[in-house]
Amino acid sequence: MKVIASSIRKGNVIDQDGKLYVVLSAENIHPGKGTPVSQIEMRRISDGVKVSERFKTTDQVERATIEDRDFNYLYEDNDGFHFMNNETYDQILVAKDIVGSSAPYLQENMTVKLSMHDTNPVAIQMPARATLEVVETEPVTKGQTASSSYKPAVLSNGVRTAVPPHIGVGTRIVVMTEDGSYVERAKD
Repeated sequence: MKVIASSIRKGNVIDQDGKLYVVLSAENIHPGKGTPVSQIEMRRISDGVKVSERFKTTDQVERATIEDRDFNYLYEDNDGFHFMNNETYDQILVAKDIVGSSAPYLQENMTVKLSMHDTNPVAIQMPARATLEVVETEPVTKGQTASSSYKPAVLSNGVRTAVPPHIGVGTRIVVMTEDGSYVERAKD
């Protein structure tokens, strides 16, 4: 399906010269003079090579037909990440480079959306938030107020983040899976 370059977004899959690319970032640039362009960073699905392309915003780009399906995360091994289709119970292996920076946030039985091209997984869409436990942080200093700056913490998945001063070791918190930022204390 042909679309104009300015409508391409992160996570889209495009077909260029017979090869599939997943879009990592897309930015529309409008210079003071000259033609507006779309700067698209993408990863070739077949071999993981990253490519940066610049299109005129009105150029036609072939967008691949992708079907998003819900899968449950099962486990990780040396081959990659294993997921199960919620409807057919078929299991599928997803390469580590497709999961990428989302890997630490995967939790057993977590439902994710996998973008499928034919029968091949090409991209993963995580839930927006994950609940994790703080395993390491500095103790609260007397006189420190809730409005003061955040302090560093390490979560149960190994990710480093910043938390408010009142959060201690053993506290379960909700974080954004996109960047690991603190959202709120978990309501258990």
